[in-house]
Amino acid sequence: MNKRAQKPTLELADAHALGLHSIGEAAKLTGISTKMIRHYESLGLVSPTDRTYANYRVYQTRDIHLLRFIKSARELGFSMKQIAVLASLWQNSGRSSAEVKKLALEHIQEMDERIQSLQQMRNALNDLAGRCHGDDKPDCPILDAIACNTCHGDQ
Repeated sequence: MNKRAQKPTLELADAHALGLHSIGEAAKLTGISTKMIRHYESLGLVSPTDRTYANYRVYQTRDIHLLRFIKSARELGFSMKQIAVLASLWQNSGRSSAEVKKLALEHIQEMDERIQSLQQMRNALNDLAGRCHGDDKPDCPILDAIACNTCHGDQ
């Protein structure tokens, strides 16, 4: 990712005339909140933007494409660290697709592990809910199991 200077160089109207977008416009074009755009910039996923004399961030077309790329990768569940690698690979026309595939397969493995863990939690909770009478009495196997799990942490 390139490192652009943040030194103010133009007025906002001039930036618009050059096809640059304010952060609000970038947010509308990408479906990403202005807060998240700033966050991505702070993480280094998006290079610091050019600024107007009034210190407004202005984004180029390539920034908009990168923000959309980041959003798509987030929707696929990639971590910020993984997205940084993917974005770097995406911007490198000399990349090997093998590295991208390796990252995707690792992510699939992580998702499979999370799915398995969630299924185990669901099954355990479903079993507890099935043993709970759900009546006016205070006895509740769900609460008992949760309390029992907290006791094991004290030992």
